Amino acid sequence: MNFKLQTKTPSGLVFCGVAVLLAGSPTAHAQVVTTAPTNSLQTVADTASATLLIPYFEVNLSSPTGMNTVFTINNAGAVNFVTFNGGTPNSDQNGATAILAHVTIWSDLGVPVSNFNVYLTGFDVETIDMRKLLTTGALPQTASAGQDPTDTISPKGRDSQDINFASCNGKLPPPPFTAAQISSLQASLTGNASAGNAGQCAGLNHSDNVARGYITVDTVNNCTVRNTGDPGYFGSGGTGDATNQSFQLNGEVYYQDQDHAIFRGGNAVHIHASGSDPLVSTSGNYTFYGRLDGFTAVDNRQPLATTFAARYSSGATAGSLIVWRDPKVPQGYFTCGALPTWYQLGQEGITAFDEQEHPQFITAVKPFPAATQIVPIGGSALPVSFPAGWMYLDLNTTVTGAVGPTADLGAAQAWVDVVDGKLGVQHRAQQLDSATQANHSFPHGQAQ
Repeated sequence: MNFKLQTKTPSGLVFCGVAVLLAGSPTAHAQVVTTAPTNSLQTVADTASATLLIPYFEVNLSSPTGMNTVFTINNAGAVNFVTFNGGTPNSDQNGATAILAHVTIWSDLGVPVSNFNVYLTGFDVETIDMRKLLTTGALPQTASAGQDPTDTISPKGRDSQDINFASCNGKLPPPPFTAAQISSLQASLTGNASAGNAGQCAGLNHSDNVARGYITVDTVNNCTVRNTGDPGYFGSGGTGDATNQSFQLNGEVYYQDQDHAIFRGGNAVHIHASGSDPLVSTSGNYTFYGRLDGFTAVDNRQPLATTFAARYSSGATAGSLIVWRDPKVPQGYFTCGALPTWYQLGQEGITAFDEQEHPQFITAVKPFPAATQIVPIGGSALPVSFPAGWMYLDLNTTVTGAVGPTADLGAAQAWVDVVDGKLGVQHRAQQLDSATQANHSFPHGQAQ
């Protein structure tokens, strides 16, 4: 069995991760090893953060007991145990700080379709049911001290902070969405024409009445009505709506489908921020929201990984991959029937291995073309023939029109979760690099 590690390396780029090159002879080999930091902005850790990513949501609008997505937003109280760029750990406790969080709902093609604010007292938790939101318009009922003087809407715990955000007067607690807003939101998330958006579309139409997309949650300093990426949302040195309050937000996401006895979930993706670390404060570098701010790094958010190792197995059902992608260009509503020019997103390489290490090279398909999707393993989109094994996913890709990151236009952040078909559980794929130093390598060759 011969195969080689194919490497696509931009000029001057140093890639991180572990790569092994196998030659034709069993004794002829070379090994290239670099270390990746495990407690810095170059990897995504499950520690409290400034931004949460729910990489995929799905709501079956035709069945009240069909697939639904529920997620939580937790205020961790500003516990700081993580370092930036490998520095000395800082374990200060700033107390149970009350915060504002701004939730943006995105379509599966990366269009921001709605937003709302959530106030959390210190150590607070809010649970958001996407079915209720999309069918009844119900929004989380929270309010800061100024809108809740009797402390009944957002009760303050014994050790919690409860403060006033004057900008939330008249905005918190929020009214439910109107019938017209619900209709437009459902249309936007099912790939249909949205009456509230000039009859334009925001997502893919699968003709199944299932709402799909992803969600971001950011710490903010006011009850803003802006979508993430609107002018004024980010500002140099944290002067916009968004703040760099890392070590504040925790979150989880759960998928529930009574019709098919599916109950699974896990942690949200925790994205940290820094206004001083050069990795995420230098214009031209890759940041999480870089596509929305011209890759000026004004958002100060760490980017995700670009290459992943995904363990999978099939049982009663085929396994699946939940894959979030970065379109790398801003995307607004578009004329229905004319999909965005960046769609479909490609990749540099996918190699699947079975449990006896036989490789299968997945070519001539683009399994993950949208900003977010769930894709069955073994179907036409991802034709893996093995019942169990692991996959190497190099999801880097070049997007026409993207202005960054300037040092590596081929770098493309992503996120991968695995739905195991045998055990029915969901788990994360392993990060093999960071978009700050994208690894453009993947096993490629001919099996013998």
